[in-house]
Amino acid sequence: MTDIATTTSGRAAGSVPPQAASRAAYAAAAAALAFAAVSLYWALGGTAGLDTLGGQIEELARAGDPGLRMAVWVSVVLKVLGGMLALALVRPWGRTVPRWILLAAAWGGSALLVLYGTIQMISLALVEFGVITVVEPVDRTALRWRLMLWEPWFLVWGLLLGVAAWQCTRAPTGRSGRRRRRRARDGAQGSGGSGAA
Repeated sequence: MTDIATTTSGRAAGSVPPQAASRAAYAAAAAALAFAAVSLYWALGGTAGLDTLGGQIEELARAGDPGLRMAVWVSVVLKVLGGMLALALVRPWGRTVPRWILLAAAWGGSALLVLYGTIQMISLALVEFGVITVVEPVDRTALRWRLMLWEPWFLVWGLLLGVAAWQCTRAPTGRSGRRRRRRARDGAQGSGGSGAA
């Protein structure tokens, strides 16, 4: 009985992610799901806030373009999956998926989000400060919303997901985790022995 209890608790302890990973993962999930909620509102036909997007996207959205509507629904699904991925890194149900798959997806998603957000912010900043001149008229209101909110949202989400992935990568698993659990089990057996049974 002692061996079973010790082994079970050792496995659980070895599988618990670092606190920093949990905080980053929950924050990444919150960013993803909040972003999904905004997209869901627009996918359902909401129009508030469309002026913060500007350009052809705003025009198509107000016209109810089916192609754009489908694209927004796809973005809702992807953002929800992104939130679930972040949670899977630190929640018990995430252990049903091989760890390397979760970490590969998290690292890949983080890289894409950070790269996209950074490129968009730099390009928008260059337009805003007159470094780049565009031929078509610029909607300054939409540009500033994108520069200060929408594109940084991708960047922050990606950074949080990357921190969670990095912390989970550093967590003891595999051979090192088994050694740590074995030492904990041997120590418990040596101190408690059969008396705990």
